[in-house]
Amino acid sequence: MSTHTTAELRELDQRVSDGIDVRLLWRPSDDRTLVSVSDAKTGEAFTIEVAASQRALDVFHHPFAYAGNRRVGEESTGELAQVSGS
Repeated sequence: MSTHTTAELRELDQRVSDGIDVRLLWRPSDDRTLVSVSDAKTGEAFTIEVAASQRALDVFHHPFAYAGNRRVGEESTGELAQVSGS
């Protein structure tokens, strides 16, 4: 369970294509980058924590290629779904 609040996440970029919403997020408290994916057609949602060896923009542009890196049991609900980009 995450102890981070939505105020700690900053939306860096967002794109929507064919019902798939992809957001690039940054958590300054631990300098981690996340990619949140939500498919309005299927209801599938997941989050990928970008590894230090990965390029965040590559993950943002090709999230399904990196889907094996998603955080087990965590979807784009809760803290990530509430990020307003402020």
